[in-house]
Amino acid sequence: MTAVCASLACGPAQRRCLAATWRMLGLGLFATLLVVAAAAAADDAWPTKAVRLIVPFPPGGPADAIARIVGERLTARTQQPVIIDNRPGAGGNIGMALVAKAAADGYTLALAPAGNLTVNPFLYRDVPYDVGRDFAPVTVLAAVPNILVVHPSLPVPSVAELIDYARAHPGSLNFASAGNGSGAHLAGEWLQAQSGTKMTHVPFNGVAPAVTAVLGGQVQWMFGASSAVLPHVKAGKLIAFAVASPRRLAAAPELPTMIESGFKDFEVTSWYSIVVPAQVSGAVITRMHGQLVAILAEPEVRARLAGLGAEPVGNTPGEFAAMIKSESARWGQIVRDAHITAE
Repeated sequence: MTAVCASLACGPAQRRCLAATWRMLGLGLFATLLVVAAAAAADDAWPTKAVRLIVPFPPGGPADAIARIVGERLTARTQQPVIIDNRPGAGGNIGMALVAKAAADGYTLALAPAGNLTVNPFLYRDVPYDVGRDFAPVTVLAAVPNILVVHPSLPVPSVAELIDYARAHPGSLNFASAGNGSGAHLAGEWLQAQSGTKMTHVPFNGVAPAVTAVLGGQVQWMFGASSAVLPHVKAGKLIAFAVASPRRLAAAPELPTMIESGFKDFEVTSWYSIVVPAQVSGAVITRMHGQLVAILAEPEVRARLAGLGAEPVGNTPGEFAAMIKSESARWGQIVRDAHITAE
């Protein structure tokens, strides 16, 4: 300080002014460090207030059920309320857009189904969010495998014979789905692409009416969520050929996978995840991830998810990011090749 004043030929008044300035700068830096330290401590303590978990679909579906199971346990673990906020519309895009625009403080989360992160950007002309820009992945909570089921009247005993029949009768077989661009629709298109067959897609407004149509024989087959079709398989009303998951189901170990049935990399699961606004701090995401993984390890939670036909996942944010990238590339190609649109 003395050397600086000497070089500037400061007088007593200027030296007092400079000293005061340096004191103010020092106090300002100290205050800034206190704010940063307080913010870091708050991040490590997340959550310290109520958390809003936006579900982009109506109450009653699997996304809502999984959100409520996890939200209930997160409340119990942290002693902070988790508010489930259902914001349906536009195939889930309305609720996802709300999260994209929310404050990046870790107190607004999305229960994001697979389609909203990997399919909708290719189905809709104007998606009000950018997955890579607007969201930070936390973890996949659970996955629900899809099973290829047929009506008993169809004269085929396996996936191979289904394909042979489709080749011999092009365009005569119909398959149901929950709507254009749904997981069941994309699975059906992918099966046709891999097998070189042509079958007719029949979209319905939801999983329940699609399953009902196959049960009634109006449509011959479909890929259906295990939770929706297994009860009918066990009752003998539908015949299951294979599961579109990387490994066999504990609930139906006799079913081969689609990969075992000769379809390379054929994996179609309906998964449900947690994402947050992109600028949420790494410390909050780490703390959030730890809480969620601990919840998924609880025996009661695993049992409740199994009751929905879901299997817990709990992958890391990095693994989840890679999953979004790879599945987006796969489904985007299928959507483009089949010329699928949601409008």
